[in-house]
Amino acid sequence: MLSHLDFVPARDAEVFASVPAAPAVFLLRGHDPQAEPYITKTANLRRRLQRLLGPATEHSKRLNLRNRVRHIEFIATGSDFESGFLLYRLLRASLPQTYADRLRLRFAPLVKLHMENQYPRASVTTRLGRRQGKSIYYGPFPSRAAAEKYANDSLDFFKMRRCVEDLNPDPQFPGCIYSEMKMCLAPCFRGCTDEEYRTEVSRVQSYFDSGGTSLLHEISTQRDAASTNLDFEAAAAIHARLEKLQPTLSQLPDIVRRIDRLSALMVQPSASPTCVNFFHIHAASIDGPLVFPIQSAEHTKSQSIESRVQETLNASPPADPKNALETMEHLALLKRWYYRSHRVGEIFFADEKGVLPFRRIVRGIARVYRGERPENEPIPPTTVHPGENRV
Repeated sequence: MLSHLDFVPARDAEVFASVPAAPAVFLLRGHDPQAEPYITKTANLRRRLQRLLGPATEHSKRLNLRNRVRHIEFIATGSDFESGFLLYRLLRASLPQTYADRLRLRFAPLVKLHMENQYPRASVTTRLGRRQGKSIYYGPFPSRAAAEKYANDSLDFFKMRRCVEDLNPDPQFPGCIYSEMKMCLAPCFRGCTDEEYRTEVSRVQSYFDSGGTSLLHEISTQRDAASTNLDFEAAAAIHARLEKLQPTLSQLPDIVRRIDRLSALMVQPSASPTCVNFFHIHAASIDGPLVFPIQSAEHTKSQSIESRVQETLNASPPADPKNALETMEHLALLKRWYYRSHRVGEIFFADEKGVLPFRRIVRGIARVYRGERPENEPIPPTTVHPGENRV
């Protein structure tokens, strides 16, 4: 994976000429194999090595490792995401005790359904529980505020509890403001049976699992039934509820999914001019890069690109995340790339059955290869100055 070079100061020009003047992730080692290596990424490997390993300038405060480095390891990259992901993997493997502080990863905000609680509730968190647990997570959201807004706006359509305490139902308990407003089934004072509460929790889970589609269909069915029965007043009230739901669903980013079902394929530029790179995402765990040549081999020239994409993915099935921490780190990297104002590359999400949209992927491969605008990138509005007419 990594290319290796020995560095001899007397032959530095030869070493500099042998590395690409292109983006890369690299590692510098000294004489002592036990010493901590220097690991980072760069937009131009040759220029960066010349700065670090070239002759020191007198009175300069710039870092110079010329007399300390004896080995160079590097890999050329085709995109900033690839550089960041490979840097993460290299630091994690080389410096397991300090890599997290070096990367400064900010874990992604998630909506959590506490299904292990006798009376489940929802909350916002940045931490995943144990993989064998019953709790369900949804995300990643761009910020904690966005996650809280979506969760609160969504729960307004249900009667699941908002309190955070573990309940010990008591008929003498006075309840809270949500129970007084009929926005909670009030299991705290036996305002409902356990079965009724479980049914409501099931509705909430279906809502989050489907990205709101289940509730949208439920309310639409109720409205159509009221119209059929000529109960137009009730139909109007239900329609108003439907209109209230639409803004809540419109604020949901496309990437927000149930974490254990977050599957996608990311297409990125490659360091090779005749290829693109695939990053396969399965259960929020990132695997790659997989190099995909645009032109097929001579003996498979008649094979379609769609079938070649399927073969490439089938030949390298994504590995399951090893633990919750690794999943959180991969989500942080994915969130950092996805919510940029301008991002390079495209991502295609699998449907509820786990099937990828291969036809859209083929078109996306062509756009990434040519450096064109992604299909889902918003076009910035045109600025109109006073006195001008928009054509």
